[in-house]
Amino acid sequence: MHILMAQINTIVGDFIGNADQVIAATERACEQQDSPVVVFPELTLSGYPPEDLLLRPALCQRVSDALERLCKDLPLGAWVIVGYPIRRDGVLYNCAGVIHQGEIQAEYRKCELPNYQVFDEKRYFTAGTEPCVLEIQGVQVGLSICEDIWVPGPTAAAAAAGAELLINLNASPFHRGKQLQRLELVSGRARENKLAVVYVNQVGGQDELVFDGGSFAMNSDGSVAVQAPRFDTAATWCEYLNAASQRAFATLVSEEPLSELAAIWQALVLGMRDYVNKNGFPSVVLGLSGGVDSALTLAVAVDALGPERVEAVMMPFRYTSDISIADAAQQSSTLGVRHSVISIEPIYEAFLAALEDEFAGLSADTTEENLQARCRGVLLMSISNKKRSLVLTTGNKSELAVGYSTLYGDMAGGFDVLKDVPKTLVYELCHYRNGLGPCIPERVIERPPSAELAPDQKDEDSLPPYEVLDRILELYVEQDYSAEAIIAEGIDRADVERAVRLVDINEYKRRQAPVGVRITQRGFGRDRRYPITSAWRIGG
Repeated sequence: MHILMAQINTIVGDFIGNADQVIAATERACEQQDSPVVVFPELTLSGYPPEDLLLRPALCQRVSDALERLCKDLPLGAWVIVGYPIRRDGVLYNCAGVIHQGEIQAEYRKCELPNYQVFDEKRYFTAGTEPCVLEIQGVQVGLSICEDIWVPGPTAAAAAAGAELLINLNASPFHRGKQLQRLELVSGRARENKLAVVYVNQVGGQDELVFDGGSFAMNSDGSVAVQAPRFDTAATWCEYLNAASQRAFATLVSEEPLSELAAIWQALVLGMRDYVNKNGFPSVVLGLSGGVDSALTLAVAVDALGPERVEAVMMPFRYTSDISIADAAQQSSTLGVRHSVISIEPIYEAFLAALEDEFAGLSADTTEENLQARCRGVLLMSISNKKRSLVLTTGNKSELAVGYSTLYGDMAGGFDVLKDVPKTLVYELCHYRNGLGPCIPERVIERPPSAELAPDQKDEDSLPPYEVLDRILELYVEQDYSAEAIIAEGIDRADVERAVRLVDINEYKRRQAPVGVRITQRGFGRDRRYPITSAWRIGG
């Protein structure tokens, strides 16, 4: 049996375009093999996650139209396994259908509906209750969908129903370490049930989620026979042998595993590229300050879109150092992007003049610092309006966690690729990207971080060192440690209590922050839904 793992990049809501991809991939497969089995990801026809589109009355008609078209236009000899949402007897299911000879030969309903982290499937779907096993080319093939393989029951049920080969359709999003988790988990399922497994995952960016592909075929002894590329579309063949002694695949050359930094970099690049392209923006613009965060954002943008679609704007003020201006110009030149310089000095003075009566008798404070950031935000949003460019903000996860950012200033924009990237990881990624080729001036990486909103200002004047802050944030935000538990890890009480308090009181800012790529198991957004108005205090 020749199986094609069709790792495609769908667009949520594009039923016609997604069906086109299914037909085109199947036609190419039939040119290479007779009667191939072609496997697509979870909810291919609607794209994943469709969220509340699933509640629209017209959705199921569009899915039915797409299925009718597949039955009509797919090559008759192929066995096509594809995911879609469908209403049966008035109930909505997450389904995998098998199309062959112009008909749906079998349909499986997802049994395990995830409702944690970024998943919210119980809001929409009803769980199936039965395994689905059918014969394809003399092999008993069981179907399952994504979460079904993360718990023992559905795989065991398929094996008990006679399955020799399990085909698992996925829309499994990326976070650090996810691929190793998948391989270890599926290896255990294969060995427990003496099943070979084909695991097909989608690829592409959808708002803050990035799907990294990495589809694979696994032998019943838990060893990987074939693995598809990650972070790219791919049509990867595997040949199922079904030997008497072992259910296995012919071993083919697989992709080399990516390092963690390489995987994160590719996730950021893919997430930005798909957000910009799928939303129809011709270009992007960002404020390039001469600091490390904007430098890394510019690097991701160029790798994602090409230099011709990227504009960098330096907006100096009286506190902006000469080396910041020089480093920003150098990086723009190195990467070949359009670079402009617009001073905010006259804009700032005009605002202060307009506010003179309001501010009379009041001393200067962070208001004047925030005003600088807001002048820059106005400039970038004006460029965006005029040129239809998407404004990229440059805040990292550490800053957003503690509110070290300005509403309607440096937070003004449409996409923040570093939203889930802690500051310490920003530096690691800068070094990684420079290892691929000249990109970020070394002086930008080596200088102490500063917003340059006041004379001789440094981030650590008002925050713990980032190595300490990021450890606190990892424990509090991602692992749900209490303040006392973090202190018990040997971290200074004052630093912990201050950081945790800042996280708690700045939820209102994060709610107004732009979307950004998720790379950890708990980012700010779909993962972490905390109330803005709350009497919650540190210690819990």
